[in-house]
Amino acid sequence: MFQRFLFFSHRYYRRFWYGLITLIVTVSISLLNIQPSYGISWLELMIRGIQIVQISNISNAQEVELGQAINQELVKSGQAKIYRNQSINNYINQIGQRLAKTSQRSNISYTFQVVDDDSINAFATMGGYVYVNKGLIAAADNESELASVIGHEIGHIAGRHGIEQMRDRALAQGLLSAAGLDRNNAVQIGVELAVSRPNSRSDELEADRFGLENMTKARYAPAGILGFMQKLLERGGSTPGFLSTHPATSDRIRILQQQINPQTANTGSGLDNRAYKSRIRSL
Repeated sequence: MFQRFLFFSHRYYRRFWYGLITLIVTVSISLLNIQPSYGISWLELMIRGIQIVQISNISNAQEVELGQAINQELVKSGQAKIYRNQSINNYINQIGQRLAKTSQRSNISYTFQVVDDDSINAFATMGGYVYVNKGLIAAADNESELASVIGHEIGHIAGRHGIEQMRDRALAQGLLSAAGLDRNNAVQIGVELAVSRPNSRSDELEADRFGLENMTKARYAPAGILGFMQKLLERGGSTPGFLSTHPATSDRIRILQQQINPQTANTGSGLDNRAYKSRIRSL
């Protein structure tokens, strides 16, 4: 009796392990065959617990989520010290949202923030995050000039320039695999790009064009973009275009002048200097 029990126990024991091994192999094959082009299997990714960002075909939702993580790191690290004047922040957001609605990429949410920095600058990160320095707001003479800068930064987002730069930076650093880019590395690269702002000549010119089209659709006077560009030219000089990856300010003005009809340059809102200075007096 005892021997029969051992025989059946051993028989079912073997069946159990054979069945378990078969199940594991079957699941592994299924998981590995989900995406044959991946250098790392889904099974390995699950075991390692790594979040991978597919830069080449990132969705809008993924881009916004990544932009949010980049923004949090910029703010937490102090590299983007947010200006806490609610009146000014509300004003910038009002202008930004007006432009976002008519932008070439209006199907994502946008966040506009003022940076407590007196330098004349603005920048954007992927996922709809736009930053405008306090110094730039003060330097503008009217709302149309300010809108031209915000529209330009929205243009970078519309052109998905940040995504292209992240892909190029990841490739250069050897961080991009067939599976994609580790999310932590993606956030770190996004922060580096936001700080260094390495926009190429073609990216800057495309953002200028997108920005001009956008502010015109939003019914801002196109003259604002020329006014602010002229201000940059007078304050910062102009590096010849062939000596820099960035187009010279004088070249940008010349190209924009070709795109703007002089007869309608002042058609639209935002050219009231006195009203603008009143709006930013708390600055």
